[in-house]
Amino acid sequence: MSVVNIEGLYYKFKEDYVLEEIDLTIEKNEFMALIGPNGGGKTTLLKHILGLLKPDKGSIEVLGLLPGKANKIGYLPQRSSYKSNFPISVFQVVLMGRYNHFLKNYDKIDHKMALKTLKKVDILDLKDKHIEKLSGGQLQRVLIARALVRDPELLILDEPTASLDPQFQGKFYELLSKLKKEMTIIMVSHDIGVVSSYVDSIACLNRKIYCHGPVEESVEELEKAYQCPIDLIAHGLPHRVLRNHGN
Repeated sequence: MSVVNIEGLYYKFKEDYVLEEIDLTIEKNEFMALIGPNGGGKTTLLKHILGLLKPDKGSIEVLGLLPGKANKIGYLPQRSSYKSNFPISVFQVVLMGRYNHFLKNYDKIDHKMALKTLKKVDILDLKDKHIEKLSGGQLQRVLIARALVRDPELLILDEPTASLDPQFQGKFYELLSKLKKEMTIIMVSHDIGVVSSYVDSIACLNRKIYCHGPVEESVEELEKAYQCPIDLIAHGLPHRVLRNHGN
């Protein structure tokens, strides 16, 4: 069963196409890294999947529905703005991820899920802390927990490790490797070498999709997208092998 199905998508900003000829199918429980150069359209594509933008041409189906109609989606945007002096705790931020309707109060299940998710991302001890007191890495964990607390079928992460310290980055990728048993994951990242150790597939986007498939089959197409030689560096091994780039 495909969770995301995109056919013939085009999107124009002002006079120029930002996305062209996008055909992409993401299967259930697939952990896919979406990579590509800056300005290549990665965040724009995510916004189409979320229903925040509408294509000029083409079609998208998400969890069997039109974009924006599916509610079992967790999303961590690239940058999250907030008022640091707003009187809200870590627990309250995560609980907001359970919000469904302005007439519905949070119930015992919502509170239980918030606590469970805080434990999952290893910050349960921070639940009563004011967000103003958090480090950048701690705040990012809180926002990740907010994306997970809905128990999503599709989890979308836009550069989620940007503010994480190296120690938690490893734990975070291990967490995602476990989560893919329960959900489909789309993650935007610039760290090709690291994600290649964890993901099932890579999709490389630079206005067009240059490749989508297993990591080991993607190197030549990555070079076309980035327009320069690419090396995938193996992590967790005692060595790495770099190909000859020539002069």
